[in-house]
Amino acid sequence: MTLLEQIRQPIDTALRECRAYMRSRMTADDPFVQSMLDYVIDNMGKGVRPLLAILASRLHSSQPLGERTNLAAMLVEMIHTASLVHDDVIDESPMRRGNPSVNSRWGANSAVLCGDYILATAFDAGMTSGHYDIPTYIISAMRELCCGELVQNECNRTSTMSREVYLDIINKKTAVLLSTSAAVGAVAVGASEECVTRMAEFGTALGMAFQIKDDILDYDVDAQTGKPSCNDLREGKITLPLLDVLERAESSERERLMTLLKAARMDDDAVEQLRAEVVVRGGLQAAERLMDDYMARAREILTAYPASEVRRSLELLCDFVAARNH
Repeated sequence: MTLLEQIRQPIDTALRECRAYMRSRMTADDPFVQSMLDYVIDNMGKGVRPLLAILASRLHSSQPLGERTNLAAMLVEMIHTASLVHDDVIDESPMRRGNPSVNSRWGANSAVLCGDYILATAFDAGMTSGHYDIPTYIISAMRELCCGELVQNECNRTSTMSREVYLDIINKKTAVLLSTSAAVGAVAVGASEECVTRMAEFGTALGMAFQIKDDILDYDVDAQTGKPSCNDLREGKITLPLLDVLERAESSERERLMTLLKAARMDDDAVEQLRAEVVVRGGLQAAERLMDDYMARAREILTAYPASEVRRSLELLCDFVAARNH
């Protein structure tokens, strides 16, 4: 049994019901639009966000999980899915998880509209369900996600970044949605405000670690991410491994590294030189240390709950995030 299978085991039935719920809500009258939706749903990833929402619901309730939890899980997953469809357009990415991206198959215009359709359909289901507190709780995550992407794009354009800005960006573009996933799972089953806040803090810590791990994996030529290694460098992104090196470099060295970063947009040799500099100068190890700090915080939060299969799954989810290579 894989680690992910172990994590899913206590909520396996609920996960199957949630997938069926997603399929039943993500529909279109037009066969062409439906074919796009089917393609996106068939090629979704590991489902960490709905998994987190369902685990949070189960952690706070022993009763059968129903529409409220399914709705919460669907909304957080569809926000994430639509954001990836849009990201691939922005980045002109031909692949997503080893398969042609939506923009590669149908063009950028259709991909943008497909992402919009996914969001509109998901929130239409949310509002017509009558469970208004669920989409209301989640909607602010969309705003934060967009804000994080906008700030990151501007930093890429100007080749500027600080640790404070970096942490704010990854909080908004990744951690906020994981925080929302965990918290809204608790909201869905009527958990106390204290428990909802605790789950939000757990999701934030897990999400910060998750994004830092992504940034580390970008430098790993053997990682199975479905994208070329060092893709961030090719796009001019300064993520934590490079940022740590830049912070510790003398001004002349920093200037040389920034020149390499600008060249990396078009020059594979510059990409490899910069990757090697980050490795040799300890940028990956520094990023791993900060990731471990966030992971320790996530694990500490879970100690507020008695030992159970569900708590164990959340602890294993921390292991999964730290150990993954894709």
